[in-house]
Amino acid sequence: MYKVAYFPGCSLSSTAKEYGMSTELICKDLGIELVKIQDWSCCGATTAHITSELMAAALPAKNLLWAEKQSLPICSPCSACFSRLKLADIDMKRDARLRADVTEVMGEEYKGTIEILHLWQVIQKYGELKPKKELKGLKVASYYGCLLTRPTEVCPDERIEDPQFLDNLVISLGASPVKWSYKTECCGAAFSLTKTDIVHKLSGEILKDAREADADYIIVACPLCHSNLDARQEEMGLDFRIPVLYFTQLIGLALGYGYSELGMMKHFVQAKGLLNSKGLL
Repeated sequence: MYKVAYFPGCSLSSTAKEYGMSTELICKDLGIELVKIQDWSCCGATTAHITSELMAAALPAKNLLWAEKQSLPICSPCSACFSRLKLADIDMKRDARLRADVTEVMGEEYKGTIEILHLWQVIQKYGELKPKKELKGLKVASYYGCLLTRPTEVCPDERIEDPQFLDNLVISLGASPVKWSYKTECCGAAFSLTKTDIVHKLSGEILKDAREADADYIIVACPLCHSNLDARQEEMGLDFRIPVLYFTQLIGLALGYGYSELGMMKHFVQAKGLLNSKGLL
């Protein structure tokens, strides 16, 4: 059993509750013990890093320090949370003044001794993935978004413009990844409420490209991406709908979990019909 300090972030207990549900389900099967961080606090995404350098480091540092005290690596399923945790660690190691300021604010020093991982990295490195059924006939567009591979320091072992880890996961589950051009394009992220027209344009182009690639589904690893691509489809004037799943839900299907167990009924664009037609439910 691989133990990891688990930082769920704000979205997984609210707008992305199904991401949290599916994460906890599959990790039990994969031999991964999620040790939830006690009294965890918001990582500061998406406003702290454009408001205050100290706040942008200190908010993630509180959670990093807890994991460090437990001698555990830390992981988050949310790309935005992962990015803030990772960049805070990098910034404090580079800038002694910032590190000293964070220490003063917290009353304790974060030494930077732990590994910081996205959930997909934990699954890839330590999970024992043994699918109970193959997702044959399923064509999947793997959407990485902006933050999983950018900047380079966050994920130095992956290609920034053409990452492959989600595509490789799709293959391991018996499904087929499609080739498409928008896998790392921005969906509009936190502009969802303040500049909805930008989100409609950016996310609309992503959805159209996935459709043109003949994808049945899009998989994501970020609650912000899921919200923009799923919840906003009705507003975009598209002549099609394409379901958007969390990559954990795709794994859950291959492990034999049901539609409701994985929280899929919470999505705006339902995937049930197509999954039934392919004999996957």
